[in-house]
Amino acid sequence: WNKAYKKSARVVGDVIGKYHPHGDSAVYDTIVRMAQPFSLRYMLVDGQGNFGSIDGDSAAAMRYTEIRLAKIAHGLMADLEKETVDFV
Repeated sequence: WNKAYKKSARVVGDVIGKYHPHGDSAVYDTIVRMAQPFSLRYMLVDGQGNFGSIDGDSAAAMRYTEIRLAKIAHGLMADLEKETVDFV
């Protein structure tokens, strides 16, 4: 929430390269859903651009949108470094 927006395509590429090497559509669809105020009670991603509408309009292609984490998402990630749970 306190950093600059990044192109969605760059974030999708980073996720595919590091965590999920199975195609970009699932990753981008998830990002779009997290940026829509009508999909989740609290948006986890702060987006700029066309992320669709409640009427069923689809989101713009990832090269036309920009994202960053929402303030609430930082709260979810705040204590990850405490290693309460072992991530494998």
